[in-house]
Amino acid sequence: MNTVVNDELTEAVSELRRTFPEMRLGQLMLNLAAAAGVSEPAAFWDVEDADLLVAARRLIERNRGRIEVT
Repeated sequence: MNTVVNDELTEAVSELRRTFPEMRLGQLMLNLAAAAGVSEPAAFWDVEDADLLVAARRLIERNRGRIEVT
């Protein structure tokens, strides 16, 4: 387990939660998995943290203009 990637992923998920406050955490995580290329919910088990981090960063960048709730 790469703790640096895990820490960065946790921070990215926190930023996504601020960016999309209307989403429940489960919705957010499934959308993140889909952005990482997961096509079926069962495949979420096998997705790598690094792939989720790349997808999270991409979603954050694409949605940078959204109003964040703090």
